[in-house]
Order: sequence, then C-alpha cells, then structure tokens
Amino acid sequence: MLPNKRPSTEQTQRWTFSQLFGRARRNPFIISRWVLRWVVVGTFCGLFAGLYWNILELMIHGLQKFQGPTLLFLMPLAGLIIGVVIHYLGNPGEIGVIVDNIHFQGGRLDARKNPSMILASLVSISAGGSAGPEAPLVQVTGSFGTWVANRLRLEGEDVRSMSLAAMAAGFTALFGAPLGGAMFALEILHHQHIVEYYEALMPAIVSSCASYLVFAAITHLGIAPTWHFPQYHLDSIDDFAVAIMFGIVGVVAGWIFMGIFRGSDRVFAMIGGPIYLRTTIAGLGLGILATVLPLTRYFGHEELDEIVNQSFPALFLLALALAKMAAISMTVTGGWRGGFIIPLFFTGACIGKAVAALIPGLNPTLAMICTMAAINAAVTRTPISTTLLLSKLTNFSPLTPILFASLIGFFLAPKAPFIASQLKSGQEALIGHE
Repeated sequence: MLPNKRPSTEQTQRWTFSQLFGRARRNPFIISRWVLRWVVVGTFCGLFAGLYWNILELMIHGLQKFQGPTLLFLMPLAGLIIGVVIHYLGNPGEIGVIVDNIHFQGGRLDARKNPSMILASLVSISAGGSAGPEAPLVQVTGSFGTWVANRLRLEGEDVRSMSLAAMAAGFTALFGAPLGGAMFALEILHHQHIVEYYEALMPAIVSSCASYLVFAAITHLGIAPTWHFPQYHLDSIDDFAVAIMFGIVGVVAGWIFMGIFRGSDRVFAMIGGPIYLRTTIAGLGLGILATVLPLTRYFGHEELDEIVNQSFPALFLLALALAKMAAISMTVTGGWRGGFIIPLFFTGACIGKAVAALIPGLNPTLAMICTMAAINAAVTRTPISTTLLLSKLTNFSPLTPILFASLIGFFLAPKAPFIASQLKSGQEALIGHE
C-alpha cells in the first residue's frame, strides 16, 4: 500500500541531516494519508453493514412468525422471489467469484452485481435459508473498496489492498472481531499459503477497526460475546488431547458436509430452465426440513444459543447436524444467497455436544468449540482467523485448544479445497485432484 518505489540505499545515504529533519517536522508520525483512507473505507463499510443488518432483522422478525406447515408455502414463494431477482438483475455469484476477482482481476470487484446480491440475500436469509450475511456484506463492501481505489486512481497491489481492506471491514462488522475479520479476508483467498497478500494486512486491520466501531454503535452488537457458552478453564494438558480428538471429529464432519454439498450440487445442476425454478424447488426442500426440524431454519446466529444452553438427546443432535448440512447445501446450491460460516459453526456445536454427551467426563464447552473450529477450518481453510473469531464470539479465553483443533481441521482437509477458486490456476487445480 505504501509507495511501491522505495528510494535506493545510495539515495537514502545522501540525505543530509537538515533534509531528514525537514521530513520529520512535516509529519513526525508514521500515520499518513493511507491510514485515513483505510479509516474512511472502514467507516462507510460499517455504516452499510449496520443499515443492512437492521433491515435484515426487521424482515426476520416479520417472517419468523410463520411456523409449521405454512413454511411449505412461504419458503417456495421466497425461492421464487430470489430466482426472479437473480434472473432479471443478474447472478451476483458467491464467495468463489470474489476470490477469483481478487486473484485474477487485479483485486477489482464488480459493484454492478450489488443490487442483485443485496435483494436476493435479504430474502434468502430472512425467509429462513441456512446461509448467513457474510457473503453479501463482503461482496458489497469489497466492491466499495474497488470504487474508492478507482476514484483515487490507484494501480496494482494498491487496488487489491483497498478491496481487501473493505472486505475485511465487512467480515468484521458481522463477527465483531477486527483482528479475526482482517485475517479471514486474507486467509480465505488461498487454500495453502494462509496470508498470501501480506501487504494488505495493515489496511485490513485498520479498516476493520473503523468498521467495528461504527457497526457496534449502530446495532449495539459485537461488544459482548455472540454466544453464551458455560465457562471453561484450562486446567490440564490432557485438554489438548481432547482438543485434537474433537479436531478429528470436526474434520470428519467437514468431509461429510462437503460430500453432501457436492451431491446436492449435482442434483440441482440437473434441473434445467430458468434459475427461479431451481430456487423455488430449493425453497420447498428447505420448507420441508424446517417443518420437521425447526432448528434447521435460519443461519444459526440465535439458534446456536439454544443448542448450547438447552438439553437435547445425543442422537437428536447428530440428526440435526446432518439435516443442517443438507439445509446449507440446499440453500447454496439451490441458488439462494448467503454464506455458510455461521451455519458450519452451528453444525459443529451440535456434533461436539452430541459426542461429549456420549462420552462421560468430557467438557461440553471444549467439545463444541473445538468441533466448530475444525469443521470450519477444514471447509474454508482458515485456521488462524477461525481461532481468533471463535475466541471472540464465544468468550473462550484460552484460545490455544481452539488453535490445535483448527490446525487439525486445516491439515486433514481434502487436498482439493472446497472453495475451488482458492486454487489460483488450472495447473494447481490439476495437482490438487491428483
């Protein structure tokens, strides 16, 4: 982000003391106009995220009243609306398209897709699809960063860094974790190298901090933990063995989820005709699931607290986790819009609590959070940011066990990543499938 052309060593050595003193007197601090730009971008992203969230909550509270068999009418109707929006306003894509644009379009995201993404995602999420608002927030805020870069006539890596800073601001607004959101925006871009565009890290962190403050002031969210887990204290080194064990449990769950998702994708790919046919059928499937298992409805932001604080039989929790995997798959592959990070956390919590209930003496808090970490790290390839996000979202202070579980999820994930665009080239994709 800072000037691309650094002065040579000889030029630096030729500077006189008076020249150096003059530069320091004009601005004696490291802060520069770049920092102010990142703050402005983060502020506007926080404002948009706050507005989006308030509209989404109003719509959810209105549609939550519909329960039971009425969902067999409501959710197909929502699917039809989503499909019509996409049919006439254009397909906004998903997180894979964003990753592709960061890699191959110089970091430029297309703002022309925003109306379709905003409208389709609001209907998708508020009607009860198993996808969260992280994807639309990142798409819209990232494209705003591109717009700012164009207005400033930036070029090269400066454009990419500005887009990534805005994307990080979008992640942070939802998760309420500036460092975790900044890391996630960079980590999700590649399946192996963790932070590829490291020069965008500071812009992402600064923009995230600005977005966090604005979003929290508007919504009053993000200050306290999102989910209220029972307190856990790290008292024994044996807990790291438990964390690794539940990391493996989470990886297995991640493999199962990816299998269900790809199967669902193949089924919906066979449905021809306009997209609103596919979204309507997906709505019917989601309505059936939500009628039988109401906790599969919505993306898990509120429902996860029910899993944590209420007692459920272990077999019910395992069935609920499988049904949630099917709901996520049906939502995304059926053309509904949203992200799957929080729904994956919900799935991991169900599985972790179920396994802890079947094995006496295990701490359910440790079990749930480690499984949540591992399944998300396995699917999204984001072990560091997953650790930071879950530590904030759950108020789980000893983050080391989460890190162990996340790393297990990362290293035991399939070689070919779930988000195919994390492979930057055809040759890399070929290697990944060998």
